[in-house]
Amino acid sequence: MKTLADLGDLRGKTVLVRSDFNVPLDGDVITDDGRIRAALPTLTALLDGGAKVVVTAHLGRPKGAPEAKYSLAPVAKRLGELLGKDVALADDLVGDSAKATVATLGEGEIALLENVRFDARETSKVDDERAALAAELVGLGADAFVSDGFGVVHRKQASVYDVALALPHAAGTLVEKEVASLNKAIADPERPYTVVLGGSKVSDKLGVIANLLEKADNLVIGGGMVFTFLAAKGYEVGKSLLEEDQIPTVQGYLARAEERGVSIVLPTDIVAAEAFDKDAAFEVVAADAIPADAIGLDIGPDSAAAFADVIKASRTIVWNGPMGVFEFPSFAGGTRAVAQAMIDATAAGAFSIVGGGDSAAAVRLLGFDEDGFSHISTGGGASLELLEGKTLPGLAVLED
Repeated sequence: MKTLADLGDLRGKTVLVRSDFNVPLDGDVITDDGRIRAALPTLTALLDGGAKVVVTAHLGRPKGAPEAKYSLAPVAKRLGELLGKDVALADDLVGDSAKATVATLGEGEIALLENVRFDARETSKVDDERAALAAELVGLGADAFVSDGFGVVHRKQASVYDVALALPHAAGTLVEKEVASLNKAIADPERPYTVVLGGSKVSDKLGVIANLLEKADNLVIGGGMVFTFLAAKGYEVGKSLLEEDQIPTVQGYLARAEERGVSIVLPTDIVAAEAFDKDAAFEVVAADAIPADAIGLDIGPDSAAAFADVIKASRTIVWNGPMGVFEFPSFAGGTRAVAQAMIDATAAGAFSIVGGGDSAAAVRLLGFDEDGFSHISTGGGASLELLEGKTLPGLAVLED
């Protein structure tokens, strides 16, 4: 995979950078700027090298047309604060405003184009449509392309894939670090190798589980997806999240794990509530005795301690998905225990990866020191697909 060094001297050159600025907002206030901060090393390196930097990014899920609530204006403001310099924001992506904004850039200056997903061609399944948008982006005067949005490298989209076909290209330092860290866990992990999986749906992680059954020593399962595992063992799960159509698949996983000698660690107790509400009354019950009218919202304290023991005995740990509804303080205990155990394991010499998405958000929301982990990914979906063993188009295109 080509890196920034392969692009040579970029002073005076216009460099198109794809970043991932899909940050959570409360109105126009960014509630977690982790992805913006993660982009700073690449942007700073380019600016210090005298490049004219033009950034493309998306925010939210607009339907291929401008929507005010998905404007990148809050991102431009925060990026400018973090960089300590003005970030010009174009009013459009490839229109008159974009052309004028890019034309006025000097060496070491930066501009942000408006949300790339305001143009339906960005996510088109038609190659020619994506290529046309890529050509217009290149036509703004770009001399090179740097891919630094790890959260989108699993997407075959115009600003991720097609522009790389049309320009000299390289991975930014963020993408380079992400790939190196995940490959360390995937290709030759120091053992015991433990993967902690949570989140809402087991169907989102079917391919990952199947792949990890051939590679990991321990699979620790929590979150909403655990109830399909418990149901597969014949347990009552009450009103908890359940994918009944996946029960046979999960039963197959349990059998395969036994054949392979892989330990699938499930909770022995559950925090069961009367409703999905932060103030709901709750009780801790055995995992095989969830009341029919209750909903499981977290793993219980015994399970949290057992999960922590497995993690702290491991040498490589990858975590993707919270153990419960961590946004509600009453149901954050399991997620908190996993995060702390990973920090303890890392301090003892283990290699730990937080696999982006809700896991990374939980680390920040619960107040953990991000430096306590070996690596915190910025891309949950991309991390999962790498763990699944897939080829990611936005990475493959950087190899030629």
